[in-house]
Amino acid sequence: MLHKGSCHCGAVKFTVQSPADITAIRCNCSVCSSTGFLHLIVTADDFTLLQGEDNLTLYSFNTHTARHLFCKTCGVKSFYVPRSHPDGYSVNVNCLDPRTITSLTTEEFDGQNWENNINKLT
Repeated sequence: MLHKGSCHCGAVKFTVQSPADITAIRCNCSVCSSTGFLHLIVTADDFTLLQGEDNLTLYSFNTHTARHLFCKTCGVKSFYVPRSHPDGYSVNVNCLDPRTITSLTTEEFDGQNWENNINKLT
């Protein structure tokens, strides 16, 4: 299924190839819990940025492996390059068009203890 997604204002638009039945990851780390990010991890081949590359700003911390990308206009992080999958993307399911999602289930990830739990994610 090809899902369309965007930031809140629509300046950043993308598509992602994923099943219609989505299993998303809810992480309790400080960044994800603050923003309500629901992770859909995809390969780089399954993600296409359609517009807005010039409207993205980067935030990085700790190991600087993750590339948190925010819309400069509305501040929404609709996708980013995660530390756990640096060759792919984590798409915020909340930023996808819900009309192409048949079902959504979530799995919990203890990101507050990332180092001890990352092997469960990869």
